[in-house]
Amino acid sequence: MLRAEGLRHSFGAVRALDDVSFTVNPGQTLAVFGPNGAGKTTLLKVLAGLIQPQAGRAHVDGGRRAIGWIGHQPQLYGQLTVIENLRFWASLYDTHPNADLLARLGIQEHANRPVRALSRGLVQRVAIARALVHDPRVLLLDEPFTGLDRTAAEALSRLLGHHAAAGRATVLVTHNVEEGTELATDVAFMRNGRFVHCAPRSGRDPSDIAAEYRSAVA
Repeated sequence: MLRAEGLRHSFGAVRALDDVSFTVNPGQTLAVFGPNGAGKTTLLKVLAGLIQPQAGRAHVDGGRRAIGWIGHQPQLYGQLTVIENLRFWASLYDTHPNADLLARLGIQEHANRPVRALSRGLVQRVAIARALVHDPRVLLLDEPFTGLDRTAAEALSRLLGHHAAAGRATVLVTHNVEEGTELATDVAFMRNGRFVHCAPRSGRDPSDIAAEYRSAVA
């Protein structure tokens, strides 16, 4: 489980988080939508333990080792091969890369290529594998579909579905409201560091939620 309680954080005069509270239980996927500057990335960094909030508290069952993180940087070593990168990250959690994970993301044939020789889309696929290599209880995803072609995006969606079905929790930030809603059990709209809406999806059509989002953040 992941829980945020009264999170506040500012950068100078800019309040990036303003009393943000929510809970994501096992099997739930919270999709967070908001315009640029709403505080979405700051929120994920606080949840991941990369930023200490100035007020409030973020808690993840199992601590930081239970978290898988995909941010704007792939956190890969360009001079190392794909498999060397994954072995390195897996070793930090006393585990090994799963060949099935590479196959699902379509990167097994690139396993022995240096990351610096890969396309932007392939690098993103490897970054996703890095985040999943230790089978984390909680996934924090910041625009994970960026740079992915349709095949890779569909593979990621399937992986996220398996992750949720296994009783894992996910927080997903994306600009694509309809795409994010398809994966979500719960949705939140963020504006000026605050959640202006946070509720279960309850089977609502993604296009309806997209319209509601545009009205909420206008």
